Amino acid sequence: MEALLANYVEKSLKQYMRRNAIFLCERLYAEFPSEVNLQLLARCYLNNNQPHSAYHVLKGMQMAQSRYLFAVACLEMDLFSEAETALLPIEELCAHVTNGAAVQYLLGIIHRDTNRMKSSVEHFRKALSIDPLFWAAYEELCILGEAEEAAVCFGDVAIHYVQEHYLGNASSYLQIANSDQSLDSSQAFGLEDLSLSHLQQMEGNNIRNICLNNHGGPNLTGPVGQITNSCCNSSFFRTPSPVLTQLSDMAPPPLIRNIRFCQNEVSLRSSTQARREFVRENESAQIRGSLFFDSGRRRSARLAAAQRSFNSTQGSENKANNLRASIKLNSGTCYSTVCKGQFQNLEEVGKLLETYDDAVSAFRATSSSLSSSADVKSVQDETVNTQLRSFISNSSKIKSGISDTINLLRILGEGYRHLCEYRCQEALNVYQKLSSKQYNTGWVLSQVGKAYFELVDYLNADYAFSLARQISPYNLEGMDVYSTVLYLMKEDMKLKYLAQELISIDRFAPQAWCAIGNCYSFQKDHETALKSFQRAVQLNSRFPYAHTLSGHENVIIEDYGNAVECYQKALHVDARHYKSWYGLGMIYLRQEKIEFAEHHFRQAYRINPFSSVIMYYLGTTLEALKRSEEALVMMEKAIVTDNKNPLPKYSKANMLVTLGRLNEALEILEELKECYPRESSIYALMGEIYKQHKKYDKSMLHFGIALDLKPSIVDVAKIQAAIGKLILPDEIEDNL
Repeated sequence: MEALLANYVEKSLKQYMRRNAIFLCERLYAEFPSEVNLQLLARCYLNNNQPHSAYHVLKGMQMAQSRYLFAVACLEMDLFSEAETALLPIEELCAHVTNGAAVQYLLGIIHRDTNRMKSSVEHFRKALSIDPLFWAAYEELCILGEAEEAAVCFGDVAIHYVQEHYLGNASSYLQIANSDQSLDSSQAFGLEDLSLSHLQQMEGNNIRNICLNNHGGPNLTGPVGQITNSCCNSSFFRTPSPVLTQLSDMAPPPLIRNIRFCQNEVSLRSSTQARREFVRENESAQIRGSLFFDSGRRRSARLAAAQRSFNSTQGSENKANNLRASIKLNSGTCYSTVCKGQFQNLEEVGKLLETYDDAVSAFRATSSSLSSSADVKSVQDETVNTQLRSFISNSSKIKSGISDTINLLRILGEGYRHLCEYRCQEALNVYQKLSSKQYNTGWVLSQVGKAYFELVDYLNADYAFSLARQISPYNLEGMDVYSTVLYLMKEDMKLKYLAQELISIDRFAPQAWCAIGNCYSFQKDHETALKSFQRAVQLNSRFPYAHTLSGHENVIIEDYGNAVECYQKALHVDARHYKSWYGLGMIYLRQEKIEFAEHHFRQAYRINPFSSVIMYYLGTTLEALKRSEEALVMMEKAIVTDNKNPLPKYSKANMLVTLGRLNEALEILEELKECYPRESSIYALMGEIYKQHKKYDKSMLHFGIALDLKPSIVDVAKIQAAIGKLILPDEIEDNL
């Protein structure tokens, strides 16, 4: 009953029938209370998004898997100290885990969320070194700004590591196959001749390092509940059935050696004894059948004929049947002891048995043609050679696949690293190297959209995000950024439609509420927008962009105290979230706390040295601090970074006027006037320059144009005051 219920719980989990799994597992634990079954119940709770239930179930348990599951539940509940305690000492826990990468990753998450960044980076690097395909660890390193180049993380060392753990030691396979080739035809099909030392050698060399979890974490799928290194990868049971020309009197060795026998020495001896008894029974049955159906012949002739018939045609079948019985016995023993839950329904063993049935049938068809030991030896040699060629061919294909996978991760990793470091154009160039199949995926297109957003290229960002939504309409990755793109483009209808679509897809997603908040903010309903952003924070407190948007909305309604709090929460989640540093700088600039503003703008610039907006405001604060030369250098950098941004050009012209470099300032303003002919501030500054050049006609003309363009009330007062002073001599103006 226990095995039956545990098997059905695993089956329900595999089929995503979580409520059914919880119900059955509760019945299982009520009938058979044990820590193993309690672990299975905790897994059911975690899969059903019930971390609180799993937490109370697992609290106080000491088994390795129980502690690991308890740590996962604690992380879901933001109980970082308890999660860290459950994972320590890490050496003891990793000893029960396949390779410990998942434990290192969880510790990295805990230390990151508790602001121990140096230790967090170390754990993420360990996880990636243990498992090169642990993409989540690489993402965290990129977000923290500590990732090495993708060519290093996903280089030749990673390819060799994955090949070693996926293929195992191929030389041991070849050595065993060559030793099998020296066996004669009478011994090749005998089960006793398939020595246990060969099986253990294949197990130790080829399988021990192959059975790994996806992310190097503990295997949490078995009902027994123990974290072990047993159970073979199912891909190793997909060996093609041999064709007739490849069959000889030798059983296919790879199929046998890919089964991991999980029994002790006593069970092995008992299994061998059972097989020998089975052979003797088959021999007796064959002899009795020959006596019954051939009663007219002499007893000695009948016995001789029966023996020859057994040796020539039935021997292989009996020994194959013995092999089948051995596999069933060993598999049953393995299932009931250590490997229970790994071979959940023994489908792999069933496939093996079918393969051996085909081999026996084919042997019957070819055994009549084998007239001499030389023929048997030649067919045997051909079989072994064919198997070796097949192994080498399959190994080369697998190696090629591993190399292609690592190369793909290398491109994706390099692009993602560039994007996290805000080298957006380099990221776009790297993503262009992807094939069309990989490029036209939701994740890649979302990254491309984010890159264009950082480059202030909103048209291309809109196009990339639109394609991402067409390809993956229910993937909300990057949709919060897309809503901001539509907000800045003033695409009111698109923004409303996006918000409605996202909330209908998942009303518990923070991206959906960020889109709703941007929609209300565009409609000047800032109170409702702020509530929407706070709802996003409630759904995911680890979502820094929601905190930042809340801060922006508080700045709009001039609630600077709450705005500062929101920005600080965002930085607590992600210290490299430069938008929050920028928001704090804007608050202090408005409050005329120039030193504080300069500090926060410089922090934002250190994180993202490619934003012309940050360069502009940093230059503005430096100008306010009377550091004109530094401010001018920063404005020039901003112009080079984004030549389409008019603010740095105007500020540079204003600084040049202050420094007395009027001609240079006038050249910049003439260029701006061509691009922005209806900007009153440009004409007002040109009027001031012509006034200093004592070209009063041109100065009056430009002041008049500036007034005609309907500037703000403050600018109108300044322009009228400049016009009133225009007719006064310079000496009188200086005295005034």
